[in-house]
Amino acid sequence: MNRTVLFLSLAGGLALTALVLGLPQVTRPRTEPVVEVKTPPPTPPLPVQGTPGSLTMTSRLSHPYVPAGSSEVFATVDLTGAEVPGSKRRPVNLALVIDRSGSMSGYKLAQAKQAARHLVGLLRDEDRLAIVHYGSDVKSLPSAQATPAQRERMLQYVDGIWDDGGTNISAGLSAGRYQLSTAQEGFGVNRLILLSDGQPTEGVTDDEGLTRQVRELRATGITVSAIGVGTDFNEDLMQGFAEYGAGAYGYLEDAGQLAALFQKDLQQASTTVARDVTLTFTLPSGTVLGEVLGYNARQSGNQVMVSLPNFSAGQLERVVVRLSTTGDAVGQTVRVTDLTLNYTDLIRNVGVENGAALSAVVTDRQEEVVARQDKDATVYAVRARSAQNLQKAAEALREGRRDEAKGYIQQNQVMFKEASTVASPAAVASDLAEQQATLDEYESAGSEEEVRSATKKSKVKALRGFGKVGSTY
Repeated sequence: MNRTVLFLSLAGGLALTALVLGLPQVTRPRTEPVVEVKTPPPTPPLPVQGTPGSLTMTSRLSHPYVPAGSSEVFATVDLTGAEVPGSKRRPVNLALVIDRSGSMSGYKLAQAKQAARHLVGLLRDEDRLAIVHYGSDVKSLPSAQATPAQRERMLQYVDGIWDDGGTNISAGLSAGRYQLSTAQEGFGVNRLILLSDGQPTEGVTDDEGLTRQVRELRATGITVSAIGVGTDFNEDLMQGFAEYGAGAYGYLEDAGQLAALFQKDLQQASTTVARDVTLTFTLPSGTVLGEVLGYNARQSGNQVMVSLPNFSAGQLERVVVRLSTTGDAVGQTVRVTDLTLNYTDLIRNVGVENGAALSAVVTDRQEEVVARQDKDATVYAVRARSAQNLQKAAEALREGRRDEAKGYIQQNQVMFKEASTVASPAAVASDLAEQQATLDEYESAGSEEEVRSATKKSKVKALRGFGKVGSTY
């Protein structure tokens, strides 16, 4: 490791240590003893749980106690889709959009066709499916109800898919949108599943234009799941499709696992309990947004809005936000942020709005700040911060800066070890094991193929670290 990278890694490690243990901090006299406070401190604010609907919201602060002055804290919000035991799954209107460009020839296309056959076999009479395949051009089997006769027709159509041409993703998206629109009004769930193994080479090829297409799909009520196969596709673009399309993202190095992923996406789509999900942070005077970690957010005045995917039964997604809050007087309860969750409850077919608030107590006792630190919120915050480093590490590895990439992972190890002193070693044992596995993979990645694979795996781990648990396959 060169001296500059080593210095940056050590400096970053020290700063991250301060994040976990010394956040927030007050200055303690070195020679005077700590004065015993006879008056008991206020009761710490408890984690806040929103009113249950088809989504349950649980929120907490990393530091329910803060020193006077300005402090950096993390707010974490968990959203969970309701379980509906014994309920019949919801009929779905699907469009399966398959890349059959030249790079898919052979094993990958054979596995994609086998996965498509498996998906057809899972459909029920009340479901609909359109099959679209694209290369330089696009061809479609029109959307049809999945009756036994139509399922047989679908299987025959899949058998006739061949590899040819470039990668015209935009044409595939457009065709899938049209096919879904023919029956969209009759379904509560309309989903496009996009499969690709390469970069867009024809039609609309720029990321902005393709992302705009996906946004338009979502605006019409269609969700988009994006599945990348192999190591040649643009993972940032496909991840963006899933986020802006309110669906899921999956990465498969081996196309042989496609059938299981198609089945998982069908299960998620057919058990959808909430859609049009938006989480809004309202920042009172004295609170400033640092960042929303891992999500695209929109800020308007003192409101920060985060759009989330559609939720299936039992699905968990987490949002972590870094905030700066200010408290003046000891004993004061400071309102850190208000939360508003808006969504369409598909169990009751109604719009829902839930609210919650997160507050902290100002104290002059640093030991109280440390003792009352929320263990779960601290671990969640460190996972999200480590995910940022993991993204940076993946880019550095891709560009050949291997020592820098390893330095980011080593910073993560420092963070998790320090977090273990707040929570427990067991609470972060799996995180530390995952960081070591990533470090070992970076060390052993020799070929260009292995580097691309390690890069994509790291970015999937980063998504989960940010809290995109249920929407990352």
